[in-house]
Amino acid sequence: MSQTLLARLVPTDALRDLPEGETPRVTNMELFFDLVYVFSIIQLSHFLLAHQSWLGALEAATLFAAVWWGWNYTAWATNWIDPDHRNGRLLMVALMACALLMAIAMPSAYSDRAALFVGAYVVMGLLRAGYMALAFRGRRMGRNYAQLGAWSGLSGLLWIAGVVWPEARVGLWLAAVLVDYAAPYAGFWLPGAGSTPMESWPLRGAHLLERNQQVFIIALGESILLLGAMLVSQPLGAPVILAAATGFLIIVAFWWLYFIHTTETGEHAFVQASDHTRMARAGLAYAHGIMVCGAIVVAVMIEQIVAHPAEAARLPTVLVAGAGPVLFLAGSALFHRTMAKRVPLPYLLAAAAIAAWCAAVFSLHLSGLSLGLGVLLVLLALAAGARQPWHEE
Repeated sequence: MSQTLLARLVPTDALRDLPEGETPRVTNMELFFDLVYVFSIIQLSHFLLAHQSWLGALEAATLFAAVWWGWNYTAWATNWIDPDHRNGRLLMVALMACALLMAIAMPSAYSDRAALFVGAYVVMGLLRAGYMALAFRGRRMGRNYAQLGAWSGLSGLLWIAGVVWPEARVGLWLAAVLVDYAAPYAGFWLPGAGSTPMESWPLRGAHLLERNQQVFIIALGESILLLGAMLVSQPLGAPVILAAATGFLIIVAFWWLYFIHTTETGEHAFVQASDHTRMARAGLAYAHGIMVCGAIVVAVMIEQIVAHPAEAARLPTVLVAGAGPVLFLAGSALFHRTMAKRVPLPYLLAAAAIAAWCAAVFSLHLSGLSLGLGVLLVLLALAAGARQPWHEE
């Protein structure tokens, strides 16, 4: 009876059945799942706008880490589970509901909705890992996901402890994030069970790269939404129009650097390489998370510049204007390092130039428009001059 129920709830044929070497296609169900993250990214940028302090930045980074890890682990799961299978759809809907609850709780995640945020995140992690372990029952991947689920349970204890002891919430949640992010590099090691070698995760990297491209577009979309909302709600004087044009071109520069340089490097690397799992871990799970985080912070920068284009840039605006592009460039450099085995020097020089310009703007009391223009010029120069590392001799 129990075996029959298990076979109905978690059938093994819910896994993708693909010939060797074939890349899974991205399904409509995966795109539907991503709709929740449009809302999540909006909530993250608004949280950062409302908490412009060092503590607020740390809290926003912790929330982003949870949001990104929830999306990232789901994207990896759909490399193997078939989202077009009835049970695969039901799993995706359940995970989608958890992600929605996390987004709803986000503005008050450090106060009265901490339990809702944590409950949704922990359930999402355990449900996904448990389902995948059962779907792969009797196979090595079943053991892999069982160990992943154990690590999710360990970090879950720290997340829950942060709900119970609010005075230690920031530290406990930061520790939970460290456990979550360290787990893959520890191979999900457990006493008596050992670790899960990377070669035991048979990943199709091109599918995961495409999923990361889609979520990056969502992150850029938040900049468009904030920019449009600002222009609708205030008079369109010359400074505002110039600041808006600057913000729009910064978004274009981000798109250009990502899709013309970064993803072409990734596509080339996945075609040439055989060890997709190791490349995807560093280049997608980690590097792309940094890039997406940078894009979200840039959305906040654009909103602040358009809101106060002629005023001297305040320290929070300057810090955000430096952090967003530098995070994006750092993630891009890590991605190139993983995919092309070298760090592109122009990216590092551009990050240094942006940091120096932000320091100059603050010390000279220059305007928000000047701040944005300087950042834009550096990004445009990089976009015009950068070359894919795999094209270099």
